[in-house]
Amino acid sequence: MKILVLGAGVVGTTTAWYLARAGHEVTVVDRQLQAAMETSFANGGQISVSHAEPWANPHVFSRLRQWLGREDAPLLWRWRADPAQLAWGLRFLGQCLPGASRRNMAAIVALALYSRQQLGLLRSELGLQYDQLQRGILHFYTDPGEFAAASEAAQLMRAYGVDRDTLDVEGCLQIEPALADARHLLVGGDYTRSDESGDAHQFTQALADRATAAGVTFRYGLRVDKLAAAGRQLAGVVVSGEAGPELLTADAYVVALGSYSPSLLRPLGISVPVYPAKGYSATLQLVDGATAPVVSLTDDERKLVFSRLGNRLRIAGTAEFNGYNLELNEVRCQALIQRTRQLFPRLEIQGLPEFWCGLRPATPSNRPLIGVTRYANLWLNTGHGTLGWTMACGSAAALADLINRRRPAVEFPFLKC
Repeated sequence: MKILVLGAGVVGTTTAWYLARAGHEVTVVDRQLQAAMETSFANGGQISVSHAEPWANPHVFSRLRQWLGREDAPLLWRWRADPAQLAWGLRFLGQCLPGASRRNMAAIVALALYSRQQLGLLRSELGLQYDQLQRGILHFYTDPGEFAAASEAAQLMRAYGVDRDTLDVEGCLQIEPALADARHLLVGGDYTRSDESGDAHQFTQALADRATAAGVTFRYGLRVDKLAAAGRQLAGVVVSGEAGPELLTADAYVVALGSYSPSLLRPLGISVPVYPAKGYSATLQLVDGATAPVVSLTDDERKLVFSRLGNRLRIAGTAEFNGYNLELNEVRCQALIQRTRQLFPRLEIQGLPEFWCGLRPATPSNRPLIGVTRYANLWLNTGHGTLGWTMACGSAAALADLINRRRPAVEFPFLKC
C-alpha cells in the first residue's frame, strides 16, 4: 500500500521505518526542514520502562497541594478559557483512582518493555549511534514519604516484569558515585539495570537517513492543513508549502503529530484526549574529565531526569499545562540549573546552558493512542506524553502489524475510535 505518515518526530519516523520494512510505499510529511525538530529535539534522553507509573495515580492529590502556586512546581497548571483543558483535567482526575492507575501502569509497562526490545534489535540491525548508554536508570528520592510510596510502585512493577530494585543510600552511591556530594539529601532509590539512555534527536535523524536509503520519501517544509474525508474513508490530506496548497493521496494515513493531532482530527468528528504538556530541558557542555553522572538519573522530588549524552549532560522534565505556549519560562529554566548545582556542586561546564521546551502530547491515562479510527484507512500513533522516546519503536512495530492485519506481539488496549 501507499501510506502517508504525518509527522517526522521519533514516533512518526519509526512508524515510517517499520511500515517500509513491512513492504509498504511510505511518504512522511513534516512542517520542519528536518526530522525530530520539535518535541523529539532535546528531551530527557531516557528509555525508561521504570518511569511507567502514570502521573495520574492516587498519590497525585497530596503532591498537587504542595505544588499549588509555585512557579517552579514539577506540574504547573495554568487555567485558560479552554474547554479542552478542563475536559482533560477532569478525565485526568478520574484516572487517579487506584484501579485505573494499576491498569494504566500494566499497559504502559507492557508496551515500554516491548519497545525497548525492538529498539535493541533495530540498533543491532542498523548499527545506529546516538550517544546511547546501556547503564540503567537510577531513581533517587529525597523525601521519606515519596520513597515509601515509590517502594510500593516498584513492587507492582516487578510483578509486571520490570527489574526495578529498591536501594538504600549506599546502594545509590555505588551505582552512581557522582551523587556523593548529595549524600545528605538522599533517602534511597530504585535501580532498573535494563533501562537505557540516548539522544532521541540523533537517533531519529539517523533512522530517517536509513529510511530514505530504503525508499521512504520525506517531504519537509509542508504544513498539514486538513484531512479530507469521503464517506467512511479518508480521501487525502491538504498540505501547504512554498508552492502553495497540495492534495496528497494514499491508501492509508497515519497521524503522528503529537500535541497537534486533536485539532486536525476534530473536523472529522474524532475527539482524542490529547493535551500539550510543556516540558523543559537544559543541555550542559561538560569540561573534559568533569565529575558528572554517567548512569541516567531520575530525581523523583523535582520530576527531573539527568542523562549523559557523550560530553553533554541533559537535564529535563516538569510539565506545564499552558496550551500551545512555547515561550521559555526563565524561572523554570533556572530551576533546572539550581537543582543540578545542588546535586552536583563540583560540576564543571563550558559555555552557557542551552535551554529548550517542547510540547509533549499527554493523555489523562498516560497511555498512547495507537490504532484505527472510524475511518477505515486513518490510523493514529500519538499521545505518548513523557514516554515518546521510550515507546516509539514498540508503538511503530505494533501499528505496522495492525495495518497489516496481524496481531501485535504485545498486549495493549489498541484504539478503535
